[in-house]
Amino acid sequence: MGVNTARKLKIVRPFRDPRDWVRPTTHFLRDCDKQVVRHIGDFAASLVDIRDAELLERTQEIRLRVAAGAPLCSYDVLVPMFALVNESLRRSLGFVYYDVQLYAGIVLATGAIAEMKTGEGKTIVAALPACLHALNGRGVHVATVNQYLAERDCQELSPVYRRLGFEVGITRADQPQDKKIAYDCDITYGTGYEFGFDFLRDQLSRQCSPRPRLGERFRQSLQGQTPAAVPGMQRGHAMAIVDEVDSVLLDEATTPLIISLAASASTDVIKAYHRARHVADTLNEDVDFTVDARTKSIRLTDDGSSKVHAPPLHPPATGLLRPWSTYVEQSLKACLLLTRDVDYVVRDGKVMIVDQYTGRIFSERSWNDGLHQSVEVKEGLEVTAERRSAARISRQRYFQMYENLCGMTGTATGHEAEFHKFYRLPVVVVPERRPNRRVALPTRVFPSSDDKYKFVATDVKQRAGRGQPVLIGTRTIEESQRVAQQLDQLCIPFQLLNGKQDEAEAELVGRAGMSGSVTIATNMAGRGTDIKLDAGAAEAGGLHVVATEHQESARVDRQLIGRSGRQGDPGSFQFLLSADDVLFTEFAPHLVATIRRQATRDGSTAVAVEQHVKRLQNRIERQRYQLRCDVFRQEEWLGEVLQTLAHS
Repeated sequence: MGVNTARKLKIVRPFRDPRDWVRPTTHFLRDCDKQVVRHIGDFAASLVDIRDAELLERTQEIRLRVAAGAPLCSYDVLVPMFALVNESLRRSLGFVYYDVQLYAGIVLATGAIAEMKTGEGKTIVAALPACLHALNGRGVHVATVNQYLAERDCQELSPVYRRLGFEVGITRADQPQDKKIAYDCDITYGTGYEFGFDFLRDQLSRQCSPRPRLGERFRQSLQGQTPAAVPGMQRGHAMAIVDEVDSVLLDEATTPLIISLAASASTDVIKAYHRARHVADTLNEDVDFTVDARTKSIRLTDDGSSKVHAPPLHPPATGLLRPWSTYVEQSLKACLLLTRDVDYVVRDGKVMIVDQYTGRIFSERSWNDGLHQSVEVKEGLEVTAERRSAARISRQRYFQMYENLCGMTGTATGHEAEFHKFYRLPVVVVPERRPNRRVALPTRVFPSSDDKYKFVATDVKQRAGRGQPVLIGTRTIEESQRVAQQLDQLCIPFQLLNGKQDEAEAELVGRAGMSGSVTIATNMAGRGTDIKLDAGAAEAGGLHVVATEHQESARVDRQLIGRSGRQGDPGSFQFLLSADDVLFTEFAPHLVATIRRQATRDGSTAVAVEQHVKRLQNRIERQRYQLRCDVFRQEEWLGEVLQTLAHS
């Protein structure tokens, strides 16, 4: 194809203009996209024999083209830049991009969400839009879900970036002195929440900076001078590439980013929590308080409120930081609705929250409004000081600040409307490189979890015995320990992951594809880590995923089963349900008796629950979507109030 014909193709940014949108929908590969991918491949082939210095020179030429006004996503910029990244990848890491990966890079570069299945190479795809948008010199933020993945991805791709003349850095919470250097780089890796926290730290720094003398700004304006801005770590929000975008922008959207300052915990304050626990033990459900298990909330009745404010249960005279009824309600919630090894764990004398979507443990998080202290009293631990909020922002508001935003995940479809509403992001499905060979085994339903876990152990022993690797996904740490006990009874060796995301966990998940290995993990422990099969595992049928129950979110189910059958590998999965699964007991108690009556102890009798599960998950997701909308509206209102106060 001649150059003139090729240049007739124009790559534009169709996804960021609201006029191009009538309704949110899912996009698929188009013929024009295939042509652009072919042109990138042809251009890359012409770069194989040139010297490294010439690669750098060509990148600089494109930089000058952008500085002169050429759009980043025009043909003359995107195609040669992607080709240069492809060649740098070949020289640095020894392989090149597949066509579907180049297509995913175009999707990201033009401002959309690329849905890529597990194992399709999302990590290296991020380098394509990162290099393209780094050409304007305004900085690119690559956000991951945890620090380990940020460091791993940055280390892996740094040679690719530096060969083309791009500086790359990483922001770490434990190295604040190096953050300014990292943000001054062309490309900066870090966790999504740390980017947000650094923004808040910059805001606090500016608020605490000395105010200019009276009349100074007026004098500068008369002289045509621009008032000097207080320098911060971040130099703007030009472009963000978000890995596991559904986790960051949806699952964590209801958890605002808050910088807190510790307050003193006086003796009177501590006594108030202990007294609230004593009062809570004297109250009766449905008489003094009501419990809503679905929303995990407790409210005192009128009688209960009167009771806790009258002798002998009346509030203490000093030490209260909020209404006395809130103390009692939080103590009741800690005792009745929060379960150890499900909602939290206790380590080294501290309460650590367990993320309900991933099963990971967060030592730096705490519940607010005295709930964390109420749990500490419940567990007989030292009561820590409450923390007061110094600055906050929702994840939704933070990521909306970026002029250009894109993301990658394996589970974006089904949430197109929300991505469009809050972030103006469409969802584009990237084809798999090879046909999917994953086999879905029939769902089994058991009358009790004990029967279910016994079946799991028996089935796993047979599969591991013939060399097939097995990954068992559980909802909570407590359930993973129950599965582990069943495997121990049958002398089956296994690896148990407790949800703490670090390098050791990622390595264990990475070895889950070894022949005959058995791995137990809470939900998506090790998400972002590729599971590769060895030869024996592939011959034995590939990775078999056991889902010990349906999650409240269908996306989490899809993420778990997506760990098998990567890039055309063989694999299988099976859902094992029981009448006492949380999805049924909390959201559809009317099904519990039916399941117990119809199910058999070996789970072989078919019980029609899948349609019920689908309806339950849809209902729960609608409720959570509404909650995210409420959080967003609250944050908008708070932002408007603060802005009004700042200008008053």
